[in-house]
Amino acid sequence: MDDENEVEILQRYRRDRRVLLDFILSGSLIKKVVMPPGAVSLDDVDLDQVSVDYVLNCAKKGGMLELSEAIRDYHDGTFFPSMSNAGSSDDFFLATDPESSGPPPRRPPPSAPVVVPTPILSNLAVSEPLDSEQLEELPSLSKSQSLNSSHLKELTVDDIDDFEDDVEVESHRYSRRVLNDASDVVLELPSFATGIADDDLRETAYEILLAAAGASGGLIVPSKEKKKDTKSRLMKKLGRSKSDHVVLQSQSSYGLVGLLETMRVQMEISVETDIRTRQALLSAMVGKVGKRMDTLLIPLELLCCMSRTELSDKKSYIKWQKRQLNMLEEGLVNHPVVGFGESGRKASDLRVLLAKIEESESLPSATGDLQRIECLKSLRNIAIPLAERPARGDLTGEICHWADGYHLNVKLYEKLLVSVFDVLDEGKLAEEVEEMLELFKSTWRILGITETIHYTCYAWVLFRQFLITGELGILRHAIEQLKKIPLKDQRGPQERLHLRSLSCKVESEKRFQELTFLQSFLLPIQKWADTRLADYHLHFAEGSKLFEDAVAVSMIVRRLLLEEPELAAQSAPLTDVEQIELYVTSSIKNAFARVVQDVETFSDTTNEHPLALLAEQTEKLLKKDTTVYTPILIQRHRNANAVSASLVHKLYGIKLKPFLDSAEHLTEDAVSVLPAADSLEQNLMIIIKFTCEGGNADTYLKKLNLYKIETISGTLVLRWVNSQLARILNWVERAFQQEHWTPVSTQQRHGSSIVEVYRIVEETVDQFFALKVPMRSGELSCLFRGIDNAFQVYTKNVLDSLADMEDIIPTVPALTRYSKETGIKAFVKKELADQRVPDVKQPREINILTTSTLCVQLNTLFYAISQLSKLEDSIWERWTRKRQHDGQKRHTESELRNSTKDTFDGSRKDINVAIDQICEFTGTKTIFWDLRERFIDGLYKPSVTQSRLETLIEPLDMVLNQLCDIIIEPLRDRVVTGLLQASLDGLLRVILDGGPQRIFTLVDAKLLEEDLEVLKEFFISGGDGLPRGVVENQVARVRQVIKLHGYETRELIEDLRSTGEIELLGGRGKLGADTKTLIRILCHRKDSEASQFLKKQYKIPKSTA
Repeated sequence: MDDENEVEILQRYRRDRRVLLDFILSGSLIKKVVMPPGAVSLDDVDLDQVSVDYVLNCAKKGGMLELSEAIRDYHDGTFFPSMSNAGSSDDFFLATDPESSGPPPRRPPPSAPVVVPTPILSNLAVSEPLDSEQLEELPSLSKSQSLNSSHLKELTVDDIDDFEDDVEVESHRYSRRVLNDASDVVLELPSFATGIADDDLRETAYEILLAAAGASGGLIVPSKEKKKDTKSRLMKKLGRSKSDHVVLQSQSSYGLVGLLETMRVQMEISVETDIRTRQALLSAMVGKVGKRMDTLLIPLELLCCMSRTELSDKKSYIKWQKRQLNMLEEGLVNHPVVGFGESGRKASDLRVLLAKIEESESLPSATGDLQRIECLKSLRNIAIPLAERPARGDLTGEICHWADGYHLNVKLYEKLLVSVFDVLDEGKLAEEVEEMLELFKSTWRILGITETIHYTCYAWVLFRQFLITGELGILRHAIEQLKKIPLKDQRGPQERLHLRSLSCKVESEKRFQELTFLQSFLLPIQKWADTRLADYHLHFAEGSKLFEDAVAVSMIVRRLLLEEPELAAQSAPLTDVEQIELYVTSSIKNAFARVVQDVETFSDTTNEHPLALLAEQTEKLLKKDTTVYTPILIQRHRNANAVSASLVHKLYGIKLKPFLDSAEHLTEDAVSVLPAADSLEQNLMIIIKFTCEGGNADTYLKKLNLYKIETISGTLVLRWVNSQLARILNWVERAFQQEHWTPVSTQQRHGSSIVEVYRIVEETVDQFFALKVPMRSGELSCLFRGIDNAFQVYTKNVLDSLADMEDIIPTVPALTRYSKETGIKAFVKKELADQRVPDVKQPREINILTTSTLCVQLNTLFYAISQLSKLEDSIWERWTRKRQHDGQKRHTESELRNSTKDTFDGSRKDINVAIDQICEFTGTKTIFWDLRERFIDGLYKPSVTQSRLETLIEPLDMVLNQLCDIIIEPLRDRVVTGLLQASLDGLLRVILDGGPQRIFTLVDAKLLEEDLEVLKEFFISGGDGLPRGVVENQVARVRQVIKLHGYETRELIEDLRSTGEIELLGGRGKLGADTKTLIRILCHRKDSEASQFLKKQYKIPKSTA
């Protein structure tokens, strides 16, 4: 046999051994079992370490079993190897592995003393394990057969039965599972005045069961056949384990006799008591022809038919008699449902007779027997009429309602129902449960049980057994029974009248309360359900199966109780939906209170703010609530999720409000608490929005007192942003003051100040998005505006560093007309001459703005505007990610973009304007300041032929090369265009306002045209310069003026005369020039006619040249 089979057989042996020991210790084979120190029940004892031989010896002797001695005997036996009882005495067993212990000893072992094996299942305890085939054969063994080959006679199953037959012992049932305490859940029934105990009820219930069975002729006194049946059942029990599933099997083979025997075992009634009761009931029927056994007044008949000698001792008899007398008193007198009427005096007499019967046991034998016999006769004459009072038997079919107070009846019936559970496993029903319940129906006439009472009692028994064992299957079976309880409309008229008469007064909270039958049984169940469902987060923390069943129990019981008179009379009882909402509200409050307590306990050990930690733990609570509990609750309350979420929102809001009211700055605590609170609120709103049915989401959302985290957080963020923007402006001023306008490097030809500005801006943006607090688009707009303003300030500083154009461009000389005379004082009309005296700026300050400096400034501004787009895109991308991360769907991205469209347009516009101004300034400074002497002052002096424009091409080319070396490629054409415009402006200045030293003739017009072409081609530079179209557009205005020099003086004068009238109408003359241009052409015309015209018409003085 391989190792695997050996292990399997060993495990089977150990399991069978434990089952055998458990049965023997839990039954009545042993009078008393003394637990070892530290053990409370058999569950605390390791049965593998208990000696079977020791236990069976104690059972055979009928003595007390001390488990500590049995454990010691087991360990003592393990000190020596197991010896077989057959074969040579020279055989021995090694206690070690021979392969690992070396060679065998050379000398023979010492002779072992002859040890007589324990004659009780010795081979089962120390030899081969008991397999299933052997187990099946065991019931067939007879008394003369033993379980092994030993010649000694061993204990058999029949011997075990003999122990029960010989002596009556108090039965103890030891649980094989850890049982719960259910003492707080008890029936709302009055206590018994006579002090009837549970054992009294159990024994009386069994007597009633026998009487009910006797009514159908199934009551016989057991004989030897009963022992064989007991033996078979014992071995069947030994083959079952606690983990076996209950399989309902028909007991038809046993019949009523076998079923009654099963009930005896289940109800822990000794065989002697069973036989004694059966004989007494049969004796009571002698001489009562035509009378059924279930019509007897059972306690009275047992008192009359059972003598003192049938019990083992006087003490047992007195106890038995006391129980019967108490039953008569409780059943007939103490709790009457039907009034006594004229028989009221008989009730008092009955109490006296019961006391005399009890007193007779203390009298001498002869006197006591006589008094007892007389009292029993009188008792019969009084008790029978009381038991046959009318007005109740008609409703339930009762023939003899000797147990008049209904709560005694149901307590007796409860004891019958309790017996349906497996004796080896209290969490399972017995195999014969269906047959038992059918048998119990025979007692309904005696106890006044109806279908409603049966289902109610059975549901209560199952429910309480669930509380004791924690077995979920028992609870579900109880729910099935609760569902079978008919509603008021489903009951027959007789049953409704009967149930209406069943009531009792129970002391509750220092006052007496009258309860109906259903209230007595169902109120404890409802109280249990309400207590646990009012804090289901605590009581059902492990799973939802039990929670679902508890909700079902609560709803079924509520429906049944609402039909009771007191509850039905209430003005507005709670509906199922309202009850579920009450459970949710109560449990959420309790759970949240525990979360708050836990956070307060552990907040000191973490760096996180308590409110932030509370929000996180609340979200966990909410997640568990929505995944475990509310899926069950929404079956009865469609909006249970919304109720739960709304309450959580309110509870957390109460804790959060003081913090929000005191928040003034964006502190670390605010950064920690605000995101957690906002996340919780958003999740709560999502739950309400997506779980509500029937369009109720808006109703619940409107009731929420929103935290307004975004508003509060936005205010704090705005304060922070404003402080950061002020810091940025300070850095802008500081960076600009330290700027020397030298390129950062050969590749980066911009100034260092703009790099510093972008660094501080990006650092601020990073800090902004590092704030994990809720924000609105307004905070982002504020940030954009602040950054936009910073770049505008920077651009303004650049422009402010430029000199005024008026300081660079020389003053326009006074207009004079051509004359050969000298010394004439110039006189110019106010409207034709500008007498402005310019502010003279020091040449040194203007010279600081070199071409190189201006180019670096242009490069710097271009860098600013090019990086601005990247900065804007980066901010928008991070903002979009933040909104998606926060899960805020209040606005779409397109809506946000439209609300702050073209965020940096202000700075873009200012920078572009600044670039244009600096390009214009660069060209103007080059022509009117750097080249003033050669261009403005020297060109065309003293005549055009003597000073042509070609002499200026070389210095212009040098300036242009310097510009192109420094300026970046995107700005090249704009700077060169500025130089072209300045050059043309300078040329016009020379031609029109050249002063008295410049005169032109008709011949000079052609030379001027040639010079203009030279200048144009210089800037076009064979296609390497400015686009020809751009240059042509710029040159066109100068060409128009040069053409005027080619007209005759007469044509110019005529056009000037006509132009004055035309200009009043908004037009020009036929030559296309305005009045001022024509006057200036005539002023510089070397012609007497022109001079005379200007003198006469405009009083322009002669030139001093």
